Amino acid sequence: MSLHVDSGPSTRAPVPPSRRHGRPGTGRTFLSWLDLKAAPYLLISPYYLLFLLFGIFPLGFTLWYSLYDYDLAGTVKWTGLGNYTALLADSAFWNAVVNTLGMFVIATVPQILLALLLANALNKRIRGRLFVRLGVLLPLVTSVVAVAVVFTQLYGRDWGLFNWILGSVGVDPIDWKAERLPSWLAISTMIDWRWTGYNAIIFLAAMQTIPKDLYEAAAIDGASRRRQFWQITIPMLRPTMIFVVLNSTIGGLTLFAEPTTFYGGNVHGGSNSQFQTVSMFIVEQGFREFDYGYAAGAAWLLFIMILIGSLINFLLIRRIGGKK
Repeated sequence: MSLHVDSGPSTRAPVPPSRRHGRPGTGRTFLSWLDLKAAPYLLISPYYLLFLLFGIFPLGFTLWYSLYDYDLAGTVKWTGLGNYTALLADSAFWNAVVNTLGMFVIATVPQILLALLLANALNKRIRGRLFVRLGVLLPLVTSVVAVAVVFTQLYGRDWGLFNWILGSVGVDPIDWKAERLPSWLAISTMIDWRWTGYNAIIFLAAMQTIPKDLYEAAAIDGASRRRQFWQITIPMLRPTMIFVVLNSTIGGLTLFAEPTTFYGGNVHGGSNSQFQTVSMFIVEQGFREFDYGYAAGAAWLLFIMILIGSLINFLLIRRIGGKK
């Protein structure tokens, strides 16, 4: 018979896990911290390094340029806000601003509406749905130069298809490149043809994430397809609409390729600058007139325009998408 003696509660401190295994805990703690805290920053650091190199640095360098009178001969003279005051009094700059805003409105509003309707149609069960969805992206992969060549022929003054159609109903031929509003319409159709399918695919991807139960419940309650679209689809697409509108705003206000190729690669924007955009004005001042400081000031004013336009569109789409 063995006698068990209880010596009471033990006063010995618990042995740390690191000492139980015979290893110091400092190295393992450091590796754990490195894995949980430092590794995520290391993984995303290449993006921020590239953004710093190709985004922040050019932005700051352009701001520095805009404060000087800097030309091709190497003349550097401090002007402060002189370039900005000269731009605000320059009729050519304001002409470019009006052209940019005009083409932006004419191109962007129909583009987003058509993209919504096209995405809603592609979201239904149709034959060859995959090929149709791929087909709407074909204009996006087409070269801008090829698009410009085709549309230049379509909008030709003497032998263009659109003037032939207008002539068949008794309308006189239009010189699409020589007049302001017709040139805006021609360039806007180029933009819409190229980018509507891209936005439609983005809307389509967002539509497919909407729960089907919402539509089934609305159908049981007697809601028509049109009412379901406006009261379920549009509010649920609000984050995607904000992204598309902001993206379209940035692209529309920095419009360069379509109007430049429409005029044969000339950045003057027509015989009377009737469709010269702000981006074309910047290139003309910087690389044709070699006034780098003036071009840098115009670039910063364009940056401010984009910020204001993006904020206005963000508030409008947020308000529209939030309506029930």
